Amino acid sequence: MFETLKNAFKTKEIRMKMLFTFLLILVYRVGCFIPVPGFSASAMSSMLDQLGESADFIGILSMITGGSLSQASLFSLGILPFINAFIIMQLLTLIIPKLEKLSKEGDAGRRKITQITRYLALVLAAVQAIGVVVGWKTAVQPLFGFEESAETAYLTMTLIVIMLMGGSVMVMWLGERITEYGVGNGTSLIIFVGILSTAGITIANAIAVATGTPEYFWNIIGFILIVFAIFAFIVFMDLAERRVTVQYSKQIKGNKMYGGQTTYIPIRINSSGVMPIIFASSLLMFPQMIMALFAPNSDAYYWYSANMGTGTWVYYVLLAALILFFSYFYAQIQFNPEDVAKNIQQYGGFIPGIRAGKPTSDYLKKISNRVTLFGAFFLMIIALIPTFVFNALSGDGSTVLAGGGALQLGGAFSATGLLIVVSVALEFNKQLESQIMMKHYKGFLK
Repeated sequence: MFETLKNAFKTKEIRMKMLFTFLLILVYRVGCFIPVPGFSASAMSSMLDQLGESADFIGILSMITGGSLSQASLFSLGILPFINAFIIMQLLTLIIPKLEKLSKEGDAGRRKITQITRYLALVLAAVQAIGVVVGWKTAVQPLFGFEESAETAYLTMTLIVIMLMGGSVMVMWLGERITEYGVGNGTSLIIFVGILSTAGITIANAIAVATGTPEYFWNIIGFILIVFAIFAFIVFMDLAERRVTVQYSKQIKGNKMYGGQTTYIPIRINSSGVMPIIFASSLLMFPQMIMALFAPNSDAYYWYSANMGTGTWVYYVLLAALILFFSYFYAQIQFNPEDVAKNIQQYGGFIPGIRAGKPTSDYLKKISNRVTLFGAFFLMIIALIPTFVFNALSGDGSTVLAGGGALQLGGAFSATGLLIVVSVALEFNKQLESQIMMKHYKGFLK
């Protein structure tokens, strides 16, 4: 990867794209530290501490947003409204015929769907912003030294909602600009940066707690070894692929002979990357987040947290089922066996032992379903098994007890966080390699 970065910086066009990407990421990180007037970060942190285990899902949201949510900053909502809107639109595309027709109309149809997704993200941002203000209204403080009253409270809450909505739209805009003019997927990179930003603080706090009891440094070392093992497993599976051999027959055109070569179709084991986990987690956490924001002390919220919230067996079962669903959903979007079979037949190719046409598409569909199932099981293992291992080692999902304190080793170093970091890093490296190859190919033609 370092060699790829070195080669990328040698090309002016790619270097400018990378610098533009880093600049927009820097803007995002600066926005994560801009306080919202009238919203007390200390009061919000203390309330999250009082919630205790019921705030686990809020800790996950704060991890994805780079700690912005717990700090009550401008980008507290982050990219989450857009992700939820994207999930809803993808599902509605399968249900509503008009949206399905738009998705098949090429770039024009996709632009219309993207615009509808933006409007839906704005609506969800408004709902979540109102929920944040109502749920933590005790953290709302009068502006500019005004005396506390009902009128000033409503004015302050309205201003906070508008700023949180504006911050969410700003993050969405930054992600789209990175995707369009930078390197990599902007949404994934923003989540990637948010997770990494909490990693250094997490390690520093863990070392500080373990300093009083040096024997507990072995806990940190063991945890780091497990993290490296998960890293290696993720990289191995992310690079794995099933290669389907394709033979092209020889064709004589004029005085020249074409074809006669053998190639293959690479079908990646984990072609959907980390998105099924992100979508599944966001979809499961959304009801709990809404109840926590609008009715944090209600019986319904406590019942949901105890029976269906994060950490319960029902949550893990639903998470595994949704990961399986979104894995197949993404596989159908990215790989169309009918189109691939048609292209193979058009260019005079065939899969050895398989007839051209429908038998080829059925064969590719069968392989794709098997590979997708294997990839879905891999995502389930990464999302669930390490969490159970960490629970067995530490007593809960996020800490390793050490004497009188606790080593905060969850959050950014959860299995889901590691999968996001590794997948986005590998995808970023592949994007750089493809752009370098494209640039060299153009230079060769010139």
